[in-house]
Amino acid sequence: MSKKWKTYKLGDIAKLRKEGIKPSEFNSEKYIGLEHIGQGNFLLDSIGDASDVTSNKSKFWEGDILYGKIRPYFKKVYRPKFSGICSTDMLIFNTQDESLVTQSYLHQFIKTQEFTDKATETSTGTKMPRADWNSLKLWEIQLPPLPEQKAIANILSAIDDKIENNLAINKTLEDMAMALYKHWFVDFGPFQDGEFVDSELGPIPEGWEVKRLEDLIEVISGYAFKSKWFQDFGEKVVKIKNISNNVVDINNCNCITAEKALEINDKFKIEPGDFLVAMTGAEVGKVGVVPDYQQPLWLNQRVGKLEDKLFLNSSILVGKILQSKEYYEVIQGLAYGSAQPNISASGIENIEISLPNNIEDIQDLINELVNLHNQIIHNLTENQNLTKLRDTLLPKLISGEVRLKEYCERGTNEAIS
Repeated sequence: MSKKWKTYKLGDIAKLRKEGIKPSEFNSEKYIGLEHIGQGNFLLDSIGDASDVTSNKSKFWEGDILYGKIRPYFKKVYRPKFSGICSTDMLIFNTQDESLVTQSYLHQFIKTQEFTDKATETSTGTKMPRADWNSLKLWEIQLPPLPEQKAIANILSAIDDKIENNLAINKTLEDMAMALYKHWFVDFGPFQDGEFVDSELGPIPEGWEVKRLEDLIEVISGYAFKSKWFQDFGEKVVKIKNISNNVVDINNCNCITAEKALEINDKFKIEPGDFLVAMTGAEVGKVGVVPDYQQPLWLNQRVGKLEDKLFLNSSILVGKILQSKEYYEVIQGLAYGSAQPNISASGIENIEISLPNNIEDIQDLINELVNLHNQIIHNLTENQNLTKLRDTLLPKLISGEVRLKEYCERGTNEAIS
């Protein structure tokens, strides 16, 4: 760390925005709640609508820094590119003096584990401990000069922007896949000029018939791991909670030892590109695809894995179909149980679908879905690598452990340690 870095109290460089807004004052604002921000990935998973909000909220502006102030959510940090309203369970940070710290650098600093640790240490309350600004603002931190702050923030923000851009591209690719599904399997667009026949699923093109998913794929139910096997490090076990927004996210997984993994049948191994489906609970039927995490992953009980059966990539076809709203509702409707809904592997396999007798009739569709699927996996995998890079650089750059050469005595332009 350079002698040019100076020490400030957090309250001297940062302040809170405190602008309340009542439901009667809501217009058509976008709404961000704690549930909309990813835990520790600093991404916006979804956006709410003010029309669904019935209690007082806080107002934020483009470029503000939103921070989940309840202890379990201290890693929920997001800097929106739009204005709107947010939960009162968030602190809204801004710079106090832009001659001392930039908003972009403050954002990166608040994302650090160091900030989370300090917020945890000074939090107040027993049932739902909350970040205490009166304590946090007295915390002494060291800041580099503004030019170095801007360079650090530019590097980290560029990584964040690339991650968000990949996610936006994937959203477009997913929409394209859903449009293709609807065109072929709902509207029967390529077959509109032909004859249609009645079936239990409604009119279908002549030459098609109602089949079951088991004709295309096999659903592998997960292994019943014993809770006593779980530990914090090792080979990760994927549970229902890890399926979110059509993706399998392995943050917060339980782990087993490599030795214990040797005892498990390989059919419970998860491979990059696999589709997993939730088979129990309130979110039964949600489907996620697995990026290439470049590490062993295992399938937990009550999670199903789609395996090719009829032809190569038949699981991709079925995975995309099951991600549609129509088939999500089918699984929800078939799930049973008084305490919580459940569906078995055979229950999924028995779901009906209309298909042509000659699978070659939809080969063009399959090829296009496989192409879209591969692009999505590529972007997801790139995001994993970018996230690792960001999470490695973030604490090192903010703490001064890694310096930018242009701000060190050597006067060059690359990062050094």
